[in-house]
Amino acid sequence: MKFLTLEAGQLGALIGDTVVDIAEAERALSSQVEIASVQALVAAGDTVAAEVWSLAQQAQAANIACHPLAEVQPQAPIPEPLRNILCLGKNYVEHAQEVGAKMQQSTKPPEHPIIFTKATTSVTAPGDPIPAYQELTQKLDYEAELALVLGKGGRDFSEADAWGHVFGYTALNDVSARDLQKTHYQWFRAQSLDGFAPMGPVLVHHSVMPAPKDITVQCFVNGELRQSETFDHLIFDVPRIIATLSSGMTLLPGDIIATGTPAGVGMGFTPPKYLQPGDEVVVDVTGVGELRNPVIK
Repeated sequence: MKFLTLEAGQLGALIGDTVVDIAEAERALSSQVEIASVQALVAAGDTVAAEVWSLAQQAQAANIACHPLAEVQPQAPIPEPLRNILCLGKNYVEHAQEVGAKMQQSTKPPEHPIIFTKATTSVTAPGDPIPAYQELTQKLDYEAELALVLGKGGRDFSEADAWGHVFGYTALNDVSARDLQKTHYQWFRAQSLDGFAPMGPVLVHHSVMPAPKDITVQCFVNGELRQSETFDHLIFDVPRIIATLSSGMTLLPGDIIATGTPAGVGMGFTPPKYLQPGDEVVVDVTGVGELRNPVIK
């Protein structure tokens, strides 16, 4: 069950290499589903998601409202989040070590989850350019991440119940300006410039989500593999993340949680390998597919 946001903001479903426009399928098949967007689908829950998927399968079988994936340019799955993206910092051991060494800080894993946010306006689509902002930064960096999208809202979730609040997952590039991180003593501005959160191309329902050990998070820059780690190597796993975030704070359907990036970011190399105009960054998360974005001046 893979869902995406099409060019006009409408809900789509991806079956193999075929995209089904759900609004078209609803009209053609006289369906009563009437779900207009990914955000609405997430809020409606798993039962409605299954109904939408069944509709998509019917449409695909009848070749109704179908478009080749190669001819579709999706937006980010949730192009306008209701609020800031919730992010985890230093959540893989080797990444914590590489960042600590470069910034002359402790290289020990954090004792508690490091939480920050990215502005909603940083979200951008697969294929859209990442601005280099050379007037603002000389240390533009990539961070491949698996992002969770919550379905059931609420607060004070237990670790045992945490997975039940996840609607699905997608890929996210947590683009960062390392010099702005240092200048402003925190990470919000350095990771919230417009275009600094490429996301997608699809939102994969939790029912087909592989086990963490079978999910690989990778990043390629100009074809060179820079990052690669399996999702079971998080310092703070998904139950701990969700339980921590929901403790005393209400989480909403559609909230996006970027779970952290593996080792191999640009600042971790000697000399550093920061992004430059003309580069192409590909984030590849198992089941989601490639999130591909060029860097421009």
